[in-house]
Amino acid sequence: MSAESAHSADSHVSPVRALIVAGHPGPALVITALVAALTAHAATRGIGPVLAAPAVLAGQLSVGWSNDACDAARDLAAGRSDKPVARGEISVRAVWIAAFSALVVSAILSLLIGPRWLLINAVLVGAAWAYNLGLKSTWASGLMFLVGFAPLPAFATSTLPGQPWPTWKVMAAAGCLGLGTHFANVLPDLAADRVTGVKGLPQIVAARWGEQAVRAVAIVLLLAASALLLLAAIPSRRWVSITGLAASAILALIGFRSSGKTPFYCALGIAAVDVVLFLAGSEALT
Repeated sequence: MSAESAHSADSHVSPVRALIVAGHPGPALVITALVAALTAHAATRGIGPVLAAPAVLAGQLSVGWSNDACDAARDLAAGRSDKPVARGEISVRAVWIAAFSALVVSAILSLLIGPRWLLINAVLVGAAWAYNLGLKSTWASGLMFLVGFAPLPAFATSTLPGQPWPTWKVMAAAGCLGLGTHFANVLPDLAADRVTGVKGLPQIVAARWGEQAVRAVAIVLLLAASALLLLAAIPSRRWVSITGLAASAILALIGFRSSGKTPFYCALGIAAVDVVLFLAGSEALT
């Protein structure tokens, strides 16, 4: 059997696995865990904490699937061996069907939680879809990550009595975390992006000031997120935030000096540290 035939056979063996990989399960699960943890911490009762995880997960999977569907031709041209669609393991049509199906499920579950939750989820998922549908190749790519991450804490507060909005420090920290993740995530793809013509905000920075500038922006933004949480900390528990800031600094340094996907994984690690700070009671959402 030829290598091409073997690849074709393998692609038909696990279409479910191919679909899961195309949904970008890593980032989807991290964001889902973040929102679910904050929501459960803010409101221990009611339907919100129960439906939070499936509602957010469905929305994030729709983002991942729409991303791979939109980028299918570009990924094929760039020889992206990590993308199931580019490898021919699953069709673009199947991925689009999955994306729209997940989007509908997310909307229904969000509405069951409440109108405010639906609105927040629509803003976050809408920003991600807008990025996938074309804004990733413009300076507005960064704006979409800000819009897609800053309201994340509002998921949790929307389940509280009176549905208060989070403090500006908390929302600014989430926004910095999202934008920093954007800069960290593109680092391994800068060369491919130049070939395929992707000119988002990080790529513009790289073209003018080099790859190290992209790393520097990522580390500054990620550390700014933890620093803002330190400012929002309850005075009696500020030492917890100082410890978290130190851990974030170590992860940021590792990410700055690493290559490949490591900077992105370090960004996710910093996000996890920030969530732990919330759950430790050192920051107040409202």
